[in-house]
Amino acid sequence: MFYRETGQFKTSYVTDRAIFPIRQDRWAMSFLLVFAFVIVPLTADDYWLGAILIPFLVFALAALGLNILTGYAGQLSLGAAAFMGVGAYISWNAMIRIPGLPLLVGFIIGGLAAAIAGVIFGLPSLRIKGFYLAVTTLAAQFISEWTFTHVGWLYNYDSSGSISTPDMFILGIGFNTTLKRYYLVMTIVAVLALAAKNMMRNKIGRDFMAVRDMDVAAEVIGISMLRTKLMAFAISSFYLGIAGALLAFAYLRNVEAISFDLNTSLHILFMIIIGGVGSILGSFIGAAFIVLLPIFMNLVGHSLFSGLVTQEVLGVAEFMVFGALIIFFLIIEPHGLARLWQIFKEKLRIWPFPH
Repeated sequence: MFYRETGQFKTSYVTDRAIFPIRQDRWAMSFLLVFAFVIVPLTADDYWLGAILIPFLVFALAALGLNILTGYAGQLSLGAAAFMGVGAYISWNAMIRIPGLPLLVGFIIGGLAAAIAGVIFGLPSLRIKGFYLAVTTLAAQFISEWTFTHVGWLYNYDSSGSISTPDMFILGIGFNTTLKRYYLVMTIVAVLALAAKNMMRNKIGRDFMAVRDMDVAAEVIGISMLRTKLMAFAISSFYLGIAGALLAFAYLRNVEAISFDLNTSLHILFMIIIGGVGSILGSFIGAAFIVLLPIFMNLVGHSLFSGLVTQEVLGVAEFMVFGALIIFFLIIEPHGLARLWQIFKEKLRIWPFPH
């Protein structure tokens, strides 16, 4: 079968520790990148790029950030949108208040501010965990929503509370068309996803998973709970801050507190539960399920039943079918859709022999 590893020998530690050690995985990733950077821009129109693919990529990055914290480090969080909001607001203020600041530096400043906020709200994880830690991060969500609407400096004392983002320029090149914004978001997401993939394979990732599986045993063998848990919150919040900045600058084109409410945090949590907790691929699959499936259902429902039922009935039916699909997939595989893909690959490796 085409997914056999027979004949693929490792002759050095470098090749053995490669991010994609199997040749077929390298081919698949190369094809995926070519498809995303070449084929999609040539075939998709502005609606697909701006209204579907850009939010999908942004929320995939947000789900990846939460997956680092919850899936790999085992720290439950319900405040993902709060750290996205910190990244968006601080990035906007950095761009407005520091003349000539490069766009990517503004994004990094927003991500670092979100990382600092994550460390502050991650301090209780040293004493509590599980449901109690989730309540603490939920408090971070409520505090951030209040801050975004009551601290006038964040939105430059605008009476509406909604502030427009400035035009995006990198090295004199404007990113104000839908296609260029897609390339910018795709590049940032691809780089950060590969960085996360590599990070979870080295000592940082191993420490995260040791704390997740059994924190007492991890501490006994010398892993610092203080450093590991706070680093998990910092890295996760940095990814979420970058995602929030991209959401504001590349998709919404404005910064508004309602974009980073509790509903957004729950959507991101659902993404990693459905896609697969503790899986880089699962973050993208979960984001595709949550973001793209309702759009597909809406298009199908209106094309088939628009003349038979009212708009309100179609909207309720979409929510019912969407919820039923979530329950269905979780019953089939509680570890997420990424686990189904992993099982399929394992079967391909030994086909046609029985598993």
